[in-house]
Amino acid sequence: MTQVRVRFAPSPTGFLHIGGVRTALFNWLFARQQKGVFVLRIEDTDQDRSTDESIQAIIEGMKWVGLDWDEGPFRQTERMEIYRSHALALLDKGQAYWCVCKAEELEARRKEAEAKGLSPRYDGRCRTLGITNPPGDAALRFKAPQEGQIVVDDLIKGKITFDNSAADDLIILRSNGYPTYNFSVVVDDALMNITHVIRGDDHLTNTPRQIPIFQALGFPVPQFGHLPMILGSDKSRLSKRHGATSVIAYKDMGYLPEAMVNYLVRLGWSHGDQELFSRQELIEKFSWKNVQSSPAVFNPEKLLWINAEYIKTTPPSQVAQALVPLLDQAGLHEQVKAVSLEWLAQLVVLVKERAKTLVEMVEWVRPYFGESVVLEEEAAKKFLTPAIAPVLDKLLARFAALPAFSKPVWEESFKKFVEEEGIKMGQIAQPVRVALTGRTASPGLFEVMEVLGRDRTLLRLRQGLARATA
Repeated sequence: MTQVRVRFAPSPTGFLHIGGVRTALFNWLFARQQKGVFVLRIEDTDQDRSTDESIQAIIEGMKWVGLDWDEGPFRQTERMEIYRSHALALLDKGQAYWCVCKAEELEARRKEAEAKGLSPRYDGRCRTLGITNPPGDAALRFKAPQEGQIVVDDLIKGKITFDNSAADDLIILRSNGYPTYNFSVVVDDALMNITHVIRGDDHLTNTPRQIPIFQALGFPVPQFGHLPMILGSDKSRLSKRHGATSVIAYKDMGYLPEAMVNYLVRLGWSHGDQELFSRQELIEKFSWKNVQSSPAVFNPEKLLWINAEYIKTTPPSQVAQALVPLLDQAGLHEQVKAVSLEWLAQLVVLVKERAKTLVEMVEWVRPYFGESVVLEEEAAKKFLTPAIAPVLDKLLARFAALPAFSKPVWEESFKKFVEEEGIKMGQIAQPVRVALTGRTASPGLFEVMEVLGRDRTLLRLRQGLARATA
């Protein structure tokens, strides 16, 4: 049985966008499930728009979402002689011809055809001229079949028929020696032994152009599958106005890569009513028959919900590691250096139910770094008042008399204190909360004390008392 070989072949003309990641993901899942090979190929023949920065952004994005490749990354610009030799081989076989039509002539004819309601395709006037010594500005065209049909048994869309009478004699080698997209893709897919070409359905019209080139070169035709587009909430093509479209932008916004993968796989694929999948489950359960043929709608709220679920269920140490770069960006680099990953994981456990993104988590954990805490002015004014100072002073003395922090002991002592003073829990709990975290909202008081430790808890209570008596 032939080994499955698939590829992801982005053009480095910008960042790695959401649609591209989903295409890569479906290819990767299929390769992993079938014990096949996943190839990364960079299609960088567009010299005007391709950049090394974009290549780095693509690689960074792939690594972030954990889509590892088995071969590559191959760059088309390093394979120019391969394309040229295969193009000239078609010329030798009489399946390609030199075209000397000028660009302005082609444009004029295209407009004329459109004005008459005809197809704007090339009219084939150089097809039978048999030019053998072309001028330097000549291009090489492929002799497309003019009769019959091309039938594609698409993995996702089913059987699609294309009429060859509408086929165009595509340029396969430009006058500058560069191959065109439709030609270089065929040569690469053939020489890399790609068995399944899975790509966005914006490439569907390229398929009947490429299949005859495979056949003319004498290569087997791979199986094709065309994924429907991802649309924005207004049902138009996903774009920047719908929010971030770069996958790395979601890293910067505090999304976990596993949450991103889980969300993207569900954009167009389903397995019953299950919403959340481990990576291994996705590999085991993925199938083309459950990939929908209609477009999927990008829903930022659903992505946020999935991310919140992953923050809750991912091992805290893993979340802590992902949190470190965002803490550094928030100006907490020195404070982070001073603590252990174990302590940071403990902090994650403390706040994970409250944060939907790692960016939100940064704000939740900020008060727990450093010795002192910055008090929110309104909270301090409301709760750290002269009236509460005597009670706070007594509580501080009681806590200071206790040995090393023990959550059950300190909690029991606190409850007894409230009873003895004849006050309500909220009367003292909120001032303590503000003294410890600077805020009126926090996780449980004794969980907060546990993370802060005995010394910092007592220090912050003293500082809160100082504010109350100021």
